[in-house]
Amino acid sequence: MQEVTKLVKPGTFNNENHWYPKALNATIHPMVNFFLNLDKQKIVSRYCHLHPKVNKDKLEEILSYTCKYFLWSGADLFNATSAEGNRQMVVIENNSCPSGQKSMPLVDDHKEDGSYRLLIERTFKQYLKPKQGVPRINGQLAVLYDKNHMETSGYAAVIADVFDEDVLLVPFYDLETNDHVKFSDGLLYCKWEGEWIPIRAAFRYVTQKPWKRIPLQSKTKILNPIVACLAGGRNKMVAAKAYDIYNAELNPHGLKINMPETIWDISKAEVPLWVQKLGGHAVVKVPYSNAGQGVYTITNQKELDDFMDQEIDYERFIVQSLIGNYQWSSTSSKGKFYHVGTIPSKNGSTYVADIRMMVSSTEKGIRPLCIYSRRATNPLVEQLDENSNSWAMLGTNLSVKLGENQWGSDTNRLMLMDRRDFNKLGIGLDDLIESYIQTVLSTIAIDKMSRNLYNSKGKFRHKLFKSLNNDETLLNEILR
Repeated sequence: MQEVTKLVKPGTFNNENHWYPKALNATIHPMVNFFLNLDKQKIVSRYCHLHPKVNKDKLEEILSYTCKYFLWSGADLFNATSAEGNRQMVVIENNSCPSGQKSMPLVDDHKEDGSYRLLIERTFKQYLKPKQGVPRINGQLAVLYDKNHMETSGYAAVIADVFDEDVLLVPFYDLETNDHVKFSDGLLYCKWEGEWIPIRAAFRYVTQKPWKRIPLQSKTKILNPIVACLAGGRNKMVAAKAYDIYNAELNPHGLKINMPETIWDISKAEVPLWVQKLGGHAVVKVPYSNAGQGVYTITNQKELDDFMDQEIDYERFIVQSLIGNYQWSSTSSKGKFYHVGTIPSKNGSTYVADIRMMVSSTEKGIRPLCIYSRRATNPLVEQLDENSNSWAMLGTNLSVKLGENQWGSDTNRLMLMDRRDFNKLGIGLDDLIESYIQTVLSTIAIDKMSRNLYNSKGKFRHKLFKSLNNDETLLNEILR
């Protein structure tokens, strides 16, 4: 059934509508609660104690960073280790407009809108503060979405409460066919009861190629703006370059973004050569897909052939080293890393699980909001054969595409930060701190790239972007 625009009024937030049932009644794990309440100084002191080569002043500066464009992010991290026991949290990707609120147990039982409110008060409200010399736009507030109604309706209800005004909750799947949304002279309008309503600011959960629907330049303030997606939040190609550039800046200070070895700007015909270079085990990604789409784990000839047989619109790809089990992980220039995985189940099975760390930019720096985890469908095996399905052992995303603009979620594999699930992950407080710092570093890298993509007059630098990401299919999709 096609969703329609709704008017959300203050005082209508009902937490039963905005959490998964298993999260609604969960009790947050004390260690996670403790982490979320750590102040910056304690985090810096602890991290520098464990990493004595890290420049303490630089880390304090990083955690105090205020983003300009990439204000709300969610990194996906793998807990990996080497045979020598060198454990690290590895950034797989960092997403603009991430999900996670519906999977997060309440930190405080007396604050029933949880970190929904934290994000709106700490970040969205601050983002909308009037700036000197910038004309004020009269209009309503809106939430735009193309999936995840459970969370987006929660955001709309909290925005209505925080601003004490009605908010439009607007499904937005396609600019051509959705005749209830338009941009005119840079301003967003949404149709409500036959009338075009100007929107002064919009909270965006539009995740599927959002640059095809929302222009780079907009008088309506949009969180996150589209440049955050193109600069890495929904673009794995440019994200990898942003991480590499920022790592060069971080290197003298003893810090770095941990990421798989990445080869970018690869044509489809080149993919087999790079897979071979990585020992026959690799991950191939369509850089602009998300929600588990467009990611191919390659561990045998059949999986490589299946990828090569795919009809894919885009021209450029990235190839990354694969983190699997020790016997079948990529051998990269950084060595061989494999999954730590979950604590073994009662039958001895270990599963791959990731960590999603959601953060947002505030006046006091980038702060954590919520955390959850997802495990793979099948347990890791020590040896593969030519018929092994590596994606079932390595893929953790819960999203299931049911059809055009229709999504489901495999919540059986959701692992909460509660008293029951957290212990199965085999991580501790220092791993949470490391995940947080890796998320902050990758967020800043993408925000810095976003800043570089605008000139001093505030115009998007199309030539620079093309030099970073010369994929004609993508370039033709961007709405100007």
